[in-house]
Amino acid sequence: MKGQSFTKKTGPYVYTLPALLVFAVFLFYPFFKTIYLSLYKTNKMGQAKLFVGLGNYVELFTSKSFFNSLAVTLAFVVIVVAGSMILGLLSAMLCNRSFPGIRVFSTAYALPMAIASSSAAMIFRIMLHPSIGIVNKLLGLDINWVNDPKYALVCVALLTAWLNSGINFLYFSAGLSNIDESIYERASVDGAGEVQKFFRLTLPGLSPIMFYTLVVNIIQAFQAFGQVKILTKGGPGESTNLIVYSIYRDAFFNYRFGSAAAQSVILFAIIMALTLVMFKVEKRGISY
Repeated sequence: MKGQSFTKKTGPYVYTLPALLVFAVFLFYPFFKTIYLSLYKTNKMGQAKLFVGLGNYVELFTSKSFFNSLAVTLAFVVIVVAGSMILGLLSAMLCNRSFPGIRVFSTAYALPMAIASSSAAMIFRIMLHPSIGIVNKLLGLDINWVNDPKYALVCVALLTAWLNSGINFLYFSAGLSNIDESIYERASVDGAGEVQKFFRLTLPGLSPIMFYTLVVNIIQAFQAFGQVKILTKGGPGESTNLIVYSIYRDAFFNYRFGSAAAQSVILFAIIMALTLVMFKVEKRGISY
């Protein structure tokens, strides 16, 4: 009896042990190692050599380049999140109807989630080429989109928004399918127009899924890397030098692993703070 009781108590922990080991190796260890490295100056192999405490953080917060990266990243996140959520919502509403070929359109709208960011960036780079690109030919312009500081960030952000719109389409489609159609019928009888239905019925009905989508999109936008590396490499100048790309450049080009680790910790703190604030707001303003 004692053996059976012991098995019942320890059994659940034994079953979770493999998952905990995976988390420990691939999540917890890198996380704490990053915090550890952020307190040191390292050699070119990334080995901690000189303890500097908060020196790496002080250096970052007195650096114009770092604050530029913060500003560029925040602008990028705003464009990406707004663009991807609007695209996802519009495509979901278009496909929330019955008409011939609906499955074809649904597949097309969900397709971006299946495309690697690096592959999409290479295609996008050709499309935006100043001389042979289809964008300039269609618009009748002669703009070097990805090499002009005025347009480079917007180009990368729009590509990222399109890539993220596919998963948003699925989220919003699931949310729309859960809204009772009878409320729209009753609203029509009461004389409500399409705009009134959207703002008074559709958006409130989607508020839980919109909140979840907002959180996911913000986190994804902060982590964007592949498209920046392929399209602009952080340039021209530092106009697309997002924090993630700055971390990559400091670590693997400048071999300043301590500074890169400190930037990683700051990025984690920013995302965590934003997430906590949004969940605080969610408890007050989101209806389920």
